Amino acid sequence: MELSLRRLRMLRELHRRGTVTAAAQALHYTTSAVSQQLTLLEREVGAKLFERRGRRVQLTEAGLILAEHAEEIMRSVERATTALERAQDGVNARLTGGVWASVASSLLPNALMLLAADYPGIEVRTKELAPEETAGAVLDGTLDFSFVIDYSDYPMPWDPELTRVVIAVERLHAALPQGTASARTMTLTDLAEHPWILAGPRSHFGRAVRLACQRYGFEPRINHEVGEQATALAMVAAGLGVTLVSDLGLTLRPPGIEVVALAEPLMRTISIAYRGSDLHRQPLQLVIDAVRDAATAQGLAVRPSSPEPTAQSFPRD
Repeated sequence: MELSLRRLRMLRELHRRGTVTAAAQALHYTTSAVSQQLTLLEREVGAKLFERRGRRVQLTEAGLILAEHAEEIMRSVERATTALERAQDGVNARLTGGVWASVASSLLPNALMLLAADYPGIEVRTKELAPEETAGAVLDGTLDFSFVIDYSDYPMPWDPELTRVVIAVERLHAALPQGTASARTMTLTDLAEHPWILAGPRSHFGRAVRLACQRYGFEPRINHEVGEQATALAMVAAGLGVTLVSDLGLTLRPPGIEVVALAEPLMRTISIAYRGSDLHRQPLQLVIDAVRDAATAQGLAVRPSSPEPTAQSFPRD
């Protein structure tokens, strides 16, 4: 019997999440592709592995046994990969990281240039995902690491199997159409009467900004709900409303925008998340070091000897 690692990973996710659709979303496959691969896995082992119970799927006894072993096999593969990397002369590895637009367009390119200069044997590939999805993709093995965001007093849910290293601290700024800013610094209250361009409430950014506005006593009047910061900034430049933009997001700024500092700064941290079992994986740590160096060069690095940034916090939900 020859078992496919890819199909075992799908079975593991099915066991974790309960539906083929949820497993497919976690692994970034179509539902039909996962269903077909699980059917092939049943043929490989010669036993029924799951049964449908309405919309959910229940593993059979054989399925549960194989899912438990799949977990062990995936961890063994990770350990074997780490051991091989250590045994090689020099540092050679291929890593896949999760990114989003502002990281991919500003912080990451500089980091990869620094990495390539010192360690050309490390190849980094990336996948652009919503910030809310990247940590889960690391946990299920799709990614080796990912960039994640936490807002002050509004952190993302965290899994104890993941390790998080803070890379940078960003401020958020007000972005307004050219000629509409009333002062060199503003508060969120000053933006209350403007139409807003903002991500949806299910996104971490969209939810955090809404909560911050509520703390200032108003609900933002959202005329345009968009997911990408570059899109939001283009709409601001066209005079359609205001938004908030991070330090890294400023690299996406088109002409026709005024960027104004907030009198009580809103902050967010950027971290790299990876599986705790990869703590001593040298190529991964070298990637993290390169990203830290790039953040330092852009003035966003966290200084261990300095106190935590003091800023107005986003409220908890």
